[in-house]
Amino acid sequence: MESKRIAAEHAVTYIKDGMVVGLGTGSTAYWAIRKIGERVKEGLLVRAVATSRQSEQLAQELGIPLVAFEEIDGIDITIDGADEVDGELNLIKGGGGALLREKIVAASSGKLIIIADESKLVNRLGTFPLPVEVTVFGSSLTMKKLAKFGCPLKLRTVNNQPFVTDNGNYIIDCQFGAIEQPQQLHDEINGIPGVVINGLFIHMADRVIIGQNDGTVREL
Repeated sequence: MESKRIAAEHAVTYIKDGMVVGLGTGSTAYWAIRKIGERVKEGLLVRAVATSRQSEQLAQELGIPLVAFEEIDGIDITIDGADEVDGELNLIKGGGGALLREKIVAASSGKLIIIADESKLVNRLGTFPLPVEVTVFGSSLTMKKLAKFGCPLKLRTVNNQPFVTDNGNYIIDCQFGAIEQPQQLHDEINGIPGVVINGLFIHMADRVIIGQNDGTVREL
């Protein structure tokens, strides 16, 4: 927890007055939102968009001004976590269930800063199950098409019921193991009708800040 907080607080130093800020989702992004809230109380002037209802609620509690997408042309900087990060700054994201919104916000950001602890750094993506967000309509058929990749997969559930995203979709978690060609896999999965988006974030991160166990941070 401490290494996550250190990485998050370091990332917030990149936020300047007047910026539109994307707020990530998850246990590491939580610390970034808290730090942004502290800086807003100290006089930082920003507007924010959130990648989930959970982050939106936290921002409101901390007094961070939120803005609708319709009111902005883009996002200056987004700070978010990741489930895995490789040496080329490719990511697996979506373990927290905010996959579609996280990708929309990331793609609209001038800079995407990823914060993580050392455990998220990997030589090759794929140990963490790849989340794939799919429409509820035809989801069983979409799962059968995903199964043709030869990976074990399962419908994400909560309390024995299908987990439903903020956008009303299901998530299928696909256990690929080592992903040799992430860009190719990304494109092939997104080509399946019924797939909304998948959790491979290829060449989207501008900077990765790793909180280390000794209390220091490392930037990639």
